[in-house]
This record gives sequence, structure tokens and C-alpha cells, in this order.
Amino acid sequence: MTKRKLETAVDHFPIAGSFTISRGSRTEIVVVSVRLSDGNTDAQSECVPYARYGETVESVLAQIEELRPEMEAGLDRSRLQEIMPAGAARNALDCVLWDFEAKQSGKRAQQLAGLPDLEPRVTAYTLSLGTAESMLEAAKAAAHRPLLKVKLGGEGDVERIRAVRQGAPESRLIVDANEAWRPEIYEANMAACAEAGVLLVEQPLPSDEDHHLASLPRPVTVCADESLHTRKDLERLRPLYDAINIKLDKAGGLTESLLLQQEARKMGFEIMMGCMLGTSLAMAPAMLVAQDADYVDLDGPLLLKEDRDNALQFDDGLIFPPEPKLWG
Repeated sequence: MTKRKLETAVDHFPIAGSFTISRGSRTEIVVVSVRLSDGNTDAQSECVPYARYGETVESVLAQIEELRPEMEAGLDRSRLQEIMPAGAARNALDCVLWDFEAKQSGKRAQQLAGLPDLEPRVTAYTLSLGTAESMLEAAKAAAHRPLLKVKLGGEGDVERIRAVRQGAPESRLIVDANEAWRPEIYEANMAACAEAGVLLVEQPLPSDEDHHLASLPRPVTVCADESLHTRKDLERLRPLYDAINIKLDKAGGLTESLLLQQEARKMGFEIMMGCMLGTSLAMAPAMLVAQDADYVDLDGPLLLKEDRDNALQFDDGLIFPPEPKLWG
């Protein structure tokens, strides 16, 4: 048997303009790419180190490097879950193992997961945080899209929500506060969301303050993002949230994400399949979870100036499944 070889790289992709949320702005993304090959099969994956969770490019590379001997010796996905914590590094290794197994077996990743053929899904398109006036113009420019995700920032969100609804009167809206609300502004902001017909509010309160949701009204579906990583979080979140946002980089890969989705469904949560800001290579495995998601937010490549080779196809709000040349 030819020994497997693991390679890593750090890739930079410029954003089309800038991307702004409550925690700041960016003009490029930095991702860690992984390749696994044995001379006949060549697999790839990508992860996005995220500072909010204490990750850096250097820390993720170090975690991957620590498991290099096991990966090259034949480590499988099941064992990976046991010896590596959830996070971006495990996501990269888990997804490259899915791709490797699919390409080696001649089967698609969804077949390996016991899923039917993948179908296109409607994905949200994100409007960055800005003034009410700038977000009105952004909403007008994106009003042809069926589903918009609106980044909010706390104070001034009532005006932002109304401006986006004015600019995109026919689009379905979801909003993402990225932990920027506080209990004292929660009800006014939530009332504005209900008035505008918003379908879902993501992570309104900081994760260490979300216990307040137990006593606050939820006229609009409230979704856990920063508060949710893996299945172990679900029981605590059950009385606080109506939905969860699954992200491969938080859950530590596709393996855990599929199990998380199954358990969350059994507990009555609605499901959003989300993403960090990444390329098509990051979105491709997420398409397996997106098949049974109530909301899909996999627009990362649409916000970049350039994407990977063999990139995912987008059309009229739809995201299409990956071709094997990209992943899976």
C-alpha cells in the first residue's frame, strides 16, 4: 500500500468590497487548505480559522501537524472524532477524509452518507452591516434574490430592518445580530423584525448571556449560532432557541454535522446550514447537510472576488451541488 501524504497551505482570497458584521470588517479571507494523496487518489478540503472561537491560522496548522503521522498512517473519520476536538482543524481533516474515501471508492460523498442524490437549494445572500441608508441601497441591489440575510449591529437596528424591507419588499428576510443585542433593546428590535416579516433572528444575545432568552418573547424564530457547536450543546439550548445554525468549522466537520442535524431534528429544532466566509471548497461538503435544512446560508463564494477552480455554480438564488473535481 502506498503511504498517504498530507499537505497544508494557507490561501488568501480577496472579498468583493468589504464584509462587515458587528465584530468588525474584512477585505479578504484567509483559509487553511488540506490535501491528502496516495499517488492514485488526491483529495482536498478547506477550513476557516475563526478568532471568535480562539483560533488562528497558526493554531489550526499546529493542530493539523500534530495529527500528520496518524493521518498519513491511515486514520479514519471515526477515530478522528475521538482524538481531536471540534473546530476548524478537525473540519479540514474530516472533510478531506470524506473526499478521499469518495474518490477512492468511486462513490459520491452523499452515497457514503446514505443520502439520495443532492439537489440545488436556495441560499441566502448576505447584506453587510452598515448605516440604514447604505443598507437600503444594498437591499435594492439584491432585491431580485429570494432570500436575504441581514447583518445587524445592535443600536440602530430598527431603522436598518425597516430600510432593508423597503429596499427588498418581496425577498424573504433572515437577520443575524452576531451577539450584538442586549436585553434592553431586544424587544424593540424583535418587534421591528416581526413587523418586517423577518423569518428568523440569528444569535441576538451574546452566548454567555443567552439565558435571558428563557424569559424574553420570541415572536420570530430565534436561532443559535455562536452558542451552538456540537450535539453536546443541544440540551442547554432547548428552552432558549427555536433553531440552530450548523457550521462545519464549529462542529468540526461533516461527520459531526450530520449527527448534530439528526439529533436536533429529533428535539424539534429548525435547522439552518451556515458557513464561515469561505470558498466553494468549504461549501461543498455543507451541501449534504443543506439537503434537509430549513434555511441555507452558503453564499460565501458569492462575496469573493475570485473562487477555487471547479467552483460551485450559483443561479437565481440557487446553489448547485459540487462536481467530483471539486469535492466528494
